[in-house]
Amino acid sequence: MSTRDLREQVLEANLAIARSGLAKLTWGNTSGIDRDRGLVAIKPSGVPYDELDADTIAVVDLEGTVVEGDMRPSTDTATHLELYRAFAGIGGITHTHSFHATAFAQARRELPFLGTTHADHFRGPVPVTREMRPEEIATDYELNTGRVIVERFAALDPRDMPAVLVAQHGPFAWGSDAADSVQNAVILEAVAELALHTLALAPGVPPASEDILARHYSRKHGPDAYYGNATGPRTAT
Repeated sequence: MSTRDLREQVLEANLAIARSGLAKLTWGNTSGIDRDRGLVAIKPSGVPYDELDADTIAVVDLEGTVVEGDMRPSTDTATHLELYRAFAGIGGITHTHSFHATAFAQARRELPFLGTTHADHFRGPVPVTREMRPEEIATDYELNTGRVIVERFAALDPRDMPAVLVAQHGPFAWGSDAADSVQNAVILEAVAELALHTLALAPGVPPASEDILARHYSRKHGPDAYYGNATGPRTAT
């Protein structure tokens, strides 16, 4: 993939954040990685979505050095890079402050598994990280944000759980490429909204059954998946 193609893909993914209603003002960013070249393209810091074009997308190496572009990359770049280093199978990352998912992050609550919409995409409750320590916040904050995510996934497979809630902060989602990470961020927000309404109606509702989780997740993922058609839409039910 050329660097230009990578920047174009990441531009489109960032524009999709705004189109999907996941971000107000400049609250969010998407990146994509070229694994073969060790390069990451990411939204520039603080630039409104309607001012983005491919030339404004920053390109950095896996150490964070800018190799293309005249604008500073997102302040969350170090978090993205830490996730790319730790999760070898991912190709794109999206971070937003979407309202419902962020509400769970601010409450320091995992997103519970309550029904089949959730099970279609996340193999269990979406985890929340621990709160960051004062020294982690004071020094290398963005890098340490990535580290607490990686720590939380010590016993989880990021392929089965393509999202996390960072305590007191907000959601991160990832996928096979930048566009896929945005799709997972959209799904995460929709599931979080459903969960909040469900908990308002039935505050003590228990999690849905493990049988439902296994059946619905396996319909779309893994060797026994049978949902959809090769040419069909990715998100229809």
